[in-house]
Amino acid sequence: MAAPQLKPRINIVTLGVTNVALAKAFYERLGLVPSSMGNEHVGFYDANGVVLGIYGHEALAEDAKVKSDQAPVFRGVSLAWNNNSEAEVDAVLLHAVACGATLIKPAEKVFWGGYSGYFADPDGHLWEVAYNPLAPLDDAGRIQLPT
Repeated sequence: MAAPQLKPRINIVTLGVTNVALAKAFYERLGLVPSSMGNEHVGFYDANGVVLGIYGHEALAEDAKVKSDQAPVFRGVSLAWNNNSEAEVDAVLLHAVACGATLIKPAEKVFWGGYSGYFADPDGHLWEVAYNPLAPLDDAGRIQLPT
């Protein structure tokens, strides 16, 4: 029997947060528009084709049936917000900080040929804000990976 043709995809990234209302307010200040599918316990935001979910840290652990310990400072994961220029990177970082994010690393030219910096949301989730000239964005703002 042949294996089914599976298509890899990431549809939703859910962040476990300590306070859903505060996290939702932060992401809405950042410019994400809430879906009517959300409620006081969960938020959903269209992030250009990938849904960003906001859910309580304890509830997310319970849903996955894993033990919930205090979240580590570094989780080994970052989300990326890619842009068309270095100037856009700088503008996004400034906007994020104005919305309540913590600047972790100011934008700078990086070893792989691009330009990036990092901010953390109020729960410490890392966001890399980058311009990568090797992976341009299409008209819809999606990365075009070279083949």
